[in-house]
Order: sequence, then structure tokens, then C-alpha cells
Amino acid sequence: MQQGLTDDLYQHVHQYYDHPDFTPRERLAAEFAEQYAIDHRGIDDAMWARMSEHFSDIELLELTITCGFCVGMGRAYQVLDIAVDFDVLWSREPPVGQ
Repeated sequence: MQQGLTDDLYQHVHQYYDHPDFTPRERLAAEFAEQYAIDHRGIDDAMWARMSEHFSDIELLELTITCGFCVGMGRAYQVLDIAVDFDVLWSREPPVGQ
């Protein structure tokens, strides 16, 4: 794959925090994306400072917009009852129907 995402790495994305094949920059992007999806209000100045050490302002904007798009699409799929290929086991959102 052109951008370096192998099938093995894709299969371990849920282990981004300690899988040896993720770079520090990839780990930070995944941490940000997870925080954005689970508790976006918890993204604080300390997180932005860490992000700014590894990403340009344009990259931060692109990452933030991409996270927003993905979260929005995931919610749209839920509203429209469109099947997904996997369960998100880390979600802190209440189960459907509660």
C-alpha cells in the first residue's frame, strides 16, 4: 500500500498505543481520533501542544475535519440502520435503546 498501511497494521489499529509498527506520530493521531470520537470536549491544551509538536497547523485542521467526517458518517449509518463490518468495542456511548 502506498502510504504504508499493511493489512497486519490495519488489523492492529486498536492496539495503536503499544504496537511496535506504529510511529509516534501515528500513535498520536490515533489517540487524537479516539479522543475526538469518545470525548471531544476532553481535548485540552495539553493535547493540542503535543499535537503541535508533530503536526503542522494544516495537518491539524485536516485531521480534525477527517475525524469529524468519520464520526458524523458513523452516526448517519446508525440512524439509517446501515450494517457495519465490525463492532466498536471501546465506545463509551450508551447502548442503543437506552
